[in-house]
Amino acid sequence: MLFQQELVNELNVLARYNLTSLQEGIKVHHDAAPEVIAATARLFHKGLVSQEDGGYLTHLGVEVAEKVQSVLTILTAE
Repeated sequence: MLFQQELVNELNVLARYNLTSLQEGIKVHHDAAPEVIAATARLFHKGLVSQEDGGYLTHLGVEVAEKVQSVLTILTAE
């Protein structure tokens, strides 16, 4: 199974969260790129973020974002 672009867009949204402060969410504005808006909405419907336009990570969202950011760190290390 390969990564589809929609999934990559969702991973990119999760990578934007600051995991050192779970009190800090994100807000995806109506003028953001359509693919970012759609990815954030999908994450909400999957139960990973608290609002359709971002908000805070849910407990499941924290777990997934930690893994996403770990993989990103590993793969981008030189």
